[in-house]
Amino acid sequence: MSETDCVTPPLCVDLDGTLSRTDLTAESLLALGKHHPLRLLGLTRELARGRAACKLALARLSCCDPATLPYNEAVLDLVRTARAEGRRTVLVSASPRPWVDAVASYLGLFDEVLATDNPAINLSGQAKAARLVALYGERAFDYAGNARADLPVWRHARKTIVVTPEHGVLARARSQGEVAAVYDDRPARSWTWLRATRIHQWAKNLLVFVPLLAAHAWDRQTAVTQACLAFLIFGLAASSVYLLNDLLDLDADRRHPRKKLRPFAAGLLPLPQGVLGTAALFVAALVLAAFLPLTFRAALAAYLGITLAYTFYLKQLVLVDILILAGLYTVRLVAGAEAIEVPLSFWLLALSFFLFMSLALVKRYTELLVQRDSGSLTVHGRGYQVRDFPLLQTMGMVSGQLSVLVLALYINSESGRVLYRHIEYLWFLCVLLLFWVNRVWLLAHRGEMHDDPLVFALKDRVSRAIAVVASLAVWLAR
Repeated sequence: MSETDCVTPPLCVDLDGTLSRTDLTAESLLALGKHHPLRLLGLTRELARGRAACKLALARLSCCDPATLPYNEAVLDLVRTARAEGRRTVLVSASPRPWVDAVASYLGLFDEVLATDNPAINLSGQAKAARLVALYGERAFDYAGNARADLPVWRHARKTIVVTPEHGVLARARSQGEVAAVYDDRPARSWTWLRATRIHQWAKNLLVFVPLLAAHAWDRQTAVTQACLAFLIFGLAASSVYLLNDLLDLDADRRHPRKKLRPFAAGLLPLPQGVLGTAALFVAALVLAAFLPLTFRAALAAYLGITLAYTFYLKQLVLVDILILAGLYTVRLVAGAEAIEVPLSFWLLALSFFLFMSLALVKRYTELLVQRDSGSLTVHGRGYQVRDFPLLQTMGMVSGQLSVLVLALYINSESGRVLYRHIEYLWFLCVLLLFWVNRVWLLAHRGEMHDDPLVFALKDRVSRAIAVVASLAVWLAR
């Protein structure tokens, strides 16, 4: 029986941005850029032949894992309802046929698949509309889409179904006629961007103020201003790297029980906007850095270089990733000292490295526990195995105790006595740090630790109380 003979028109559903919350072409370009950047150059030749030819070439270089894609549950329910009513369901997409076939096969919800399979025809916009009209007739099909390219299709559809629309698309769709349904469950865009840039992680950059406090330079207005600027610069730089990291780690994040909820992994933000946001934050950090000393800019360059190396490769190396994470905290201290042009104490560097080494090990230890509880034997995108977690625990606890030892040696040194008139009050810091480090590891062992120790410290009332008492001890010692 032909489609025109059906009493109920078929339900046609777009893939990118509609059935799936992400864009498969953008994801594949990012993955190819991460693993095989030189192959991107080969796509430029295909792009000269047209978008369809370029997409098909990209499909030959990368694959699509339909099991990890962030699907829109409301659209899946819509398709299931249509099938229950006996309607024909069609997955129609401008993405290359191998990817679309893989998604349709995985879901098992579609009777037919239409996709880009001709190098001369990109199945989008007018081309998609013409194909559907040719198959089912004018206003003889319902269509669910989300983008400007779907407007020509809706002009020929019986019912317009708008899903998580791009900016301005819903208004234009309504101007063309009645919109049968709108599915948009996205949270506020501003809040989603704050999550993506991980503003809460800017708390790590408070470390740039430590040299200011350690040198007792808080009464120098210029130094305070420079330290505040350094904080802002590191925040912008860190957020740019967080965005880039999330864009390049989509597959690994989606396999993680908690990281799959990150905005890009969950498909809550468009990937092209993420690329633009990364570039904008990076440029802003570089422009502002021009107002600080050259040595600060060198420290910032080191931070960015190490972070990018970590993002692209070093995070996969066992233990190297731990050393890098600890080192990045220490770089912030160096940058803070260079911003206000004061020497940085050996004691402070040693204390920070051992302490942050312990926290980096907490992070990996907690991730391994989560993977163990989910039944996985390895951490995707890392070099660790679940059975490594007891060894990481031992190394982390030892590193934490070493940080306490360094603090105790500093309190008993001539360097400390020069800066503090009542240095004996700093012994409270040793007790507090010893308690806090051991408590962190105890909670991690019980599985009660967030996989980011910083988030834990910010939310934990005991940690905040310890910070207040520690500040009081430093004030009494000065």
